Amino acid sequence: MPDLVTCLWFNGNAREAAEFYAATFPDSHVGAGHASAKPGVGSGPELTVEFTVLGQRFLGLNGGPNFRPNEAVSFMIHTNSEEETDRYWHAIVGNGGEEAPCGWCKDRWGFSWQITPKRLLDIFNGPDREAARRAMDAMMTMKKIDIAAIERAAAGG
Repeated sequence: MPDLVTCLWFNGNAREAAEFYAATFPDSHVGAGHASAKPGVGSGPELTVEFTVLGQRFLGLNGGPNFRPNEAVSFMIHTNSEEETDRYWHAIVGNGGEEAPCGWCKDRWGFSWQITPKRLLDIFNGPDREAARRAMDAMMTMKKIDIAAIERAAAGG
């Protein structure tokens, strides 16, 4: 089976981002960095930095300012509790990131994250479509997802 590695474009700070991700998420680490084979190509001290987030392999490319991340691609983190949701949300937003609606946020490098409680998905995908609608309506008013508020909405309260 072939390897699939996602390459993320940075403007000279791939190692800084990789170290933040590795410190924030379990089963994550920073691997080797590699200089450019051609002087002057790329930005920053390394052209690439290998790293793993939640067991998934990535390559940070210090490609310069030509391309910027946008919401067309995001990283969805499924959380098991409000504590875990809060921890990831506050780590990303509190480290120079920004809040966005419906559980989305951006890290300080511009990458979009969806901090998504599994309980929210259970309600959305459950058999009670009216409870799912109420939960969706509640979620649409939130930035960080509040699991207790979602459950109250789903229950009709």
